[in-house]
Amino acid sequence: MSTPYEPPSASDSDRGNTPATWFLAAGSAFAVYFCMYAFRKPFAAATYDNQTLSSLPLKSVLVLSQITGYLVSKFIGVKVVSELPRARRAIAILLLIGTAELALVGFAFLPVPLKVVMLFLNGLPLGMVFGLVLSYLEGRRQTEALAAGLCASFIISSGVVKSVGQWLMLTHGVSEFMMPCVTGALFLPPLFLFVWLLQRTPEPGEQDRLIRSERRAMTGAERRTFFRTYSSGLILLLFVYSILTVTRTLRDDFGVEIWQGLGVKEKPEVFGTSETIVGLVVTALNAFAIVFVRNIAALRAATGLMVVGFGIAIGATLIQWQGELSAFWFMVLCGIGLYLPYVAFHTTIFERIVAESDRPGNLGFLMYLADSIGYLCYAGIIFADTLSRDQADQVNVLLFFQHSMLWGSLISITALLAALIYFQRRFAADQTGSA
Repeated sequence: MSTPYEPPSASDSDRGNTPATWFLAAGSAFAVYFCMYAFRKPFAAATYDNQTLSSLPLKSVLVLSQITGYLVSKFIGVKVVSELPRARRAIAILLLIGTAELALVGFAFLPVPLKVVMLFLNGLPLGMVFGLVLSYLEGRRQTEALAAGLCASFIISSGVVKSVGQWLMLTHGVSEFMMPCVTGALFLPPLFLFVWLLQRTPEPGEQDRLIRSERRAMTGAERRTFFRTYSSGLILLLFVYSILTVTRTLRDDFGVEIWQGLGVKEKPEVFGTSETIVGLVVTALNAFAIVFVRNIAALRAATGLMVVGFGIAIGATLIQWQGELSAFWFMVLCGIGLYLPYVAFHTTIFERIVAESDRPGNLGFLMYLADSIGYLCYAGIIFADTLSRDQADQVNVLLFFQHSMLWGSLISITALLAALIYFQRRFAADQTGSA
């Protein structure tokens, strides 16, 4: 349970609660995860047109292979990320990303059936990187702002690295299979620098621990107890998170096909431009949660912001169907609509639940529980879709994305409001019982 707010002491500030520390933490975390995306997403910039594997469209098979590795990584991360001590995080990040780059080398040179295996091996280590980076930021009074900056990296970087990938193919003649490896290699030097800087981020100070609760590694028994205690509310939130994971990952992995379905082709710059706008808007709005000292107030504000995001997604879809919205602004608005609630989970929802609870917990556990379930749902949908058709249909990808976003948003609003009511009552009961 949270402790009443007290102004930070000078000694607390000296231990790492200074603007310089916040800039170091946010900047290095943003840069590390930005670099990671150069090893994960460039392959999605290619369409692999007219290429199949066992009569199945190659692009869908590759997406499914990588997401399966990423999914397995998320399940592993529920234990590994929540238990890994701080001293081993930096080397773990470098080893995980280095392994992913080696898999991309194999993807470039091995025959097509083994390329599929290489993308599975590429996704397998990368799924744990986000939790390791986020662990440097959690448990601070500024966590929402810091985590919002981190989340901006996976919004902006996805578009940027795909723009880099298309630039390499269209301008320099790099092949579709070599391009992901080359893109990753370009980002290796800055990766080493920013991981070193991230490791130098000071740990949360005394006032941080008082207000946001101390964060430490969780045992298996503690993870089970935490989930059982708040299972009703967490199940609702995990349901919403799964819907978001499916829709926003579909937009990410099949962005080229969605843009083409909207009539936009061979314009590499649209990925970086649209996602930069989305990232800046989403980061600014989610970072605003740091003004709320009380955890329940922050949960209410974040839920309201998430509902607004879903409303934007619904509105953008309906207006685009009427032909009143350009392709560019449709992609920008649906990106804002999906990422506002998605990022709120990372910055505020789970952070404030852990902070308000009187039970041991950390952000890594809840995020990896949510990610593992969300990516399992996405992998299942991609698997079913891949088996149902022989060649990728751009119009079907666009329509499936739009319908998923529309109906998923409507359902999510109801589930979110129910979850908020649950946690308000649960935490109020906890406070009454401890009084």
